[in-house]
Amino acid sequence: MNPPSSSSASPSTVILVTRNGMGEAAPELQQTLVVKYFQLLLADGKLPAAVCFYAEGVRLACDGSPLLDALRALEVQGVALIVCTTCLNALALVEQHRVGLMGSMADIIEAQWRADRVITI
Repeated sequence: MNPPSSSSASPSTVILVTRNGMGEAAPELQQTLVVKYFQLLLADGKLPAAVCFYAEGVRLACDGSPLLDALRALEVQGVALIVCTTCLNALALVEQHRVGLMGSMADIIEAQWRADRVITI
Protein backbone atom coordinates (compact mmCIF):
# COMPACT_ATOMS: atom_id res chain seq x y z
CA MET A 1 0.00 0.00 0.00
CA ASN A 2 1.35 3.39 -0.95
CA PRO A 3 -0.37 6.29 0.80
CA PRO A 4 -0.86 9.19 -1.55
CA SER A 5 1.21 12.22 -0.80
CA SER A 6 -0.73 15.36 -0.02
CA SER A 7 -0.10 18.29 -2.30
CA SER A 8 -0.47 20.76 0.59
CA ALA A 9 1.81 18.95 3.01
CA SER A 10 5.52 19.50 2.61
CA PRO A 11 7.41 17.63 3.88
CA SER A 12 5.17 14.55 3.94
CA THR A 13 3.74 13.79 7.35
CA VAL A 14 2.10 10.74 8.90
CA ILE A 15 -0.04 11.07 12.01
CA LEU A 16 -0.31 8.10 14.37
CA VAL A 17 -3.47 7.89 16.46
CA THR A 18 -3.04 5.46 19.33
CA ARG A 19 -5.91 6.34 21.67
CA ASN A 20 -9.63 7.02 21.54
CA GLY A 21 -9.13 10.76 21.86
CA MET A 22 -6.22 13.08 22.53
CA GLY A 23 -4.24 13.78 25.68
CA GLU A 24 -4.55 12.69 29.28
CA ALA A 25 -7.95 13.98 30.35
CA ALA A 26 -11.55 12.97 30.88
CA PRO A 27 -12.84 10.96 27.89
CA GLU A 28 -15.16 13.77 26.79
CA LEU A 29 -12.28 16.26 26.69
CA GLN A 30 -10.05 13.78 24.85
CA GLN A 31 -12.73 13.41 22.17
CA THR A 32 -13.27 17.18 21.94
CA LEU A 33 -9.55 17.75 21.49
CA VAL A 34 -9.08 15.15 18.76
CA VAL A 35 -12.05 16.49 16.81
CA LYS A 36 -10.73 20.05 17.08
CA TYR A 37 -7.24 18.90 16.03
CA PHE A 38 -8.50 17.33 12.79
CA GLN A 39 -10.94 20.16 12.08
CA LEU A 40 -8.06 22.64 12.29
CA LEU A 41 -5.90 20.52 9.98
CA LEU A 42 -8.70 20.58 7.44
CA ALA A 43 -9.38 24.29 7.86
CA ASP A 44 -5.71 25.21 7.54
CA GLY A 45 -5.09 22.84 4.63
CA LYS A 46 -2.27 21.16 6.54
CA LEU A 47 -2.96 17.68 5.29
CA PRO A 48 -0.84 14.68 6.21
CA ALA A 49 -0.01 12.00 3.67
CA ALA A 50 -1.59 9.42 5.97
CA VAL A 51 -3.25 8.94 9.33
CA CYS A 52 -2.68 5.56 10.95
CA PHE A 53 -4.95 4.23 13.67
CA TYR A 54 -3.99 1.43 16.04
CA ALA A 55 -4.62 0.26 19.60
CA GLU A 56 -7.57 2.22 21.07
CA GLY A 57 -7.23 4.75 18.25
CA VAL A 58 -9.14 2.44 15.88
CA ARG A 59 -12.32 3.38 17.78
CA LEU A 60 -12.16 6.80 16.10
CA ALA A 61 -12.77 5.17 12.71
CA CYS A 62 -15.85 3.27 13.93
CA ASP A 63 -19.55 3.81 14.58
CA GLY A 64 -20.20 6.45 17.19
CA SER A 65 -16.94 8.32 16.67
CA PRO A 66 -17.27 12.11 16.72
CA LEU A 67 -14.39 12.20 14.20
CA LEU A 68 -16.06 10.40 11.28
CA ASP A 69 -17.05 13.53 9.32
CA ALA A 70 -13.57 15.04 9.58
CA LEU A 71 -11.96 11.73 8.59
CA ARG A 72 -14.23 11.40 5.56
CA ALA A 73 -13.28 14.94 4.55
CA LEU A 74 -9.58 14.03 4.81
CA GLU A 75 -10.13 10.95 2.65
CA VAL A 76 -11.88 13.05 -0.01
CA GLN A 77 -8.80 15.29 -0.08
CA GLY A 78 -6.48 12.34 -0.70
CA VAL A 79 -5.26 11.52 2.80
CA ALA A 80 -4.74 7.78 3.32
CA LEU A 81 -6.43 6.47 6.45
CA ILE A 82 -5.00 3.16 7.62
CA VAL A 83 -6.89 1.33 10.37
CA CYS A 84 -5.17 -1.64 12.03
CA THR A 85 -7.09 -4.82 11.27
CA THR A 86 -5.47 -6.69 14.16
CA CYS A 87 -6.73 -4.02 16.57
CA LEU A 88 -10.22 -3.98 15.07
CA ASN A 89 -10.37 -7.76 15.48
CA ALA A 90 -9.01 -7.69 19.04
CA LEU A 91 -11.56 -5.06 20.06
CA ALA A 92 -14.41 -6.79 18.16
CA LEU A 93 -14.92 -3.67 16.01
CA VAL A 94 -14.61 -5.00 12.46
CA GLU A 95 -18.35 -4.67 11.83
CA GLN A 96 -18.37 -1.11 13.22
CA HIS A 97 -15.46 0.10 11.05
CA ARG A 98 -16.73 3.05 8.92
CA VAL A 99 -13.85 5.02 7.45
CA GLY A 100 -10.37 4.32 6.10
CA LEU A 101 -8.76 1.19 4.79
CA MET A 102 -8.32 -1.81 7.03
CA GLY A 103 -4.60 -2.46 6.89
CA SER A 104 -1.85 -4.38 8.56
CA MET A 105 0.97 -3.24 10.79
CA ALA A 106 3.18 -3.66 7.71
CA ASP A 107 1.06 -0.98 5.98
CA ILE A 108 1.51 1.34 8.95
CA ILE A 109 5.27 0.75 8.99
CA GLU A 110 5.45 1.43 5.25
CA ALA A 111 3.60 4.74 5.70
CA GLN A 112 6.01 5.71 8.49
CA TRP A 113 9.10 4.93 6.42
CA ARG A 114 7.80 6.93 3.46
CA ALA A 115 7.14 9.98 5.66
CA ASP A 116 9.55 12.80 6.30
CA ARG A 117 7.89 13.37 9.67
CA VAL A 118 5.79 11.18 11.99
CA ILE A 119 3.55 12.75 14.65
CA THR A 120 1.90 10.69 17.38
CA ILE A 121 -1.19 12.08 19.05
